This record gives sequence, C-alpha cells and structure tokens, in this order.
Amino acid sequence: MDDQTTVSSVAENGGRHHNNRSESEVLDIYPLSCYYFGSKEAIPLKNETLYDRVLRMKANYDAYGMRKCVAAVIVVELFKHPHLLLLQVNNSVFKLPGGRLRPGESDINCLKRKLSSKLSVGEDGRGPEWEVGECLGMWWRPNFETLLYPYLPPNIKSPKECTKLFLVKLPASRRFIVPKNFKLLAVPLSQIHDNHEAYGPIISGVPQLLSKFSFNIVES
Repeated sequence: MDDQTTVSSVAENGGRHHNNRSESEVLDIYPLSCYYFGSKEAIPLKNETLYDRVLRMKANYDAYGMRKCVAAVIVVELFKHPHLLLLQVNNSVFKLPGGRLRPGESDINCLKRKLSSKLSVGEDGRGPEWEVGECLGMWWRPNFETLLYPYLPPNIKSPKECTKLFLVKLPASRRFIVPKNFKLLAVPLSQIHDNHEAYGPIISGVPQLLSKFSFNIVES
C-alpha cells in the first residue's frame, strides 16, 4: 500500500465569484479533503530537444495521420473556491491529465485509459469508473513547429494535431495515485485565468470554458 501523501495546493490571491444564473448549468464539485492521494513508481519521460520532437511528430504523422489527443478538466473545491487539478512535470511544466490516442481508439476510451494510468493504480481501471462528460473545446496545431490554436484556420487543410478537452466529473470519493515524478496540484481558477506565461494557452483558457457552469459545492 502506498503511503498517503497530501496533494499540493497553489496559494490563491483573490477569489472568483460565480452568480447562480438560471441559464447556467450546475456542476457539482466536492472538497479536496474527500479524496485520498498517494504515489506509485515513476513513469519514463521523453528527454528530447524541440528538433527531435518535431522529427518524431513528422514520422508519426506519416505513419498514422493527424495526432489526436485528449485532456481532462477536473474541478474540486478548496477554500470555498473552484480549483483545477493539474499535473506538474519537472517542477515547471503544467499539464492537464490526458494524452495521445492509439490508432483506432475513441476519445472517451483514451481519456479513461490515460486517467487510470496517470491518476490511479494502473491501466486496469481499478476504482470507480471515470465519468467523462461533454467536450468543452478543441485546440489545433496547423503545422509541426507552431503552437496550438482554439480554432482551425480556414487555409489549413491538413492540421497536424487536434486536442480535445473533456469535462470529467468526480464522485464523492476517489483514490488518486500519481507517479512519483509528477506532482498533482489543485490550482484556483482565478490564478489560472488568462495566465498564459505560467500555464500556457490551453490551461489558461479553461476558466473561460467553465464560465457557463454554476459551481455547487457539495459538503462532505
């Protein structure tokens, strides 16, 4: 049994207020204290230069076509505010949990596999089933060397990558078991919003994608 660890929380300056509007969808979120956090063996990470990465992407594109990825948007409550769960790699790079589809794999099955691999005991899916909800947004990479954009430029006929963001709803309790070379952080939406420099364009845009929801904090 892994020793219990405490999930990291990024300090918050200021808060974000959500009005209960009749047109809003209600999203139930649970306190961070409802969940158990542990660790498991580290997983190998690619150590490559940007040039090597572009070469790898080109080879994969020639073999399989456009790269397809999925990412999970998971929200919890901490200090009475909604927080987004992020994975941090090498104490610097922030990522949404997720990854690349295998050939012939569906978006939902891939995301469940990646969540089980990175946030629980293993790919056997031990524990409650992951509840993957709606697709919140899509990001496109027009060329191998460029960044991703939240739209596909009309002049691009053969994009090189598409990343879909899905809302993942948590149950009242769950075990999060994370590889030792990753950190699982709970970051307030108010700190992430429009903070491209720290979190990159995809993560910093998540609060806007969630703006249609009214958060209902379910007390433990």
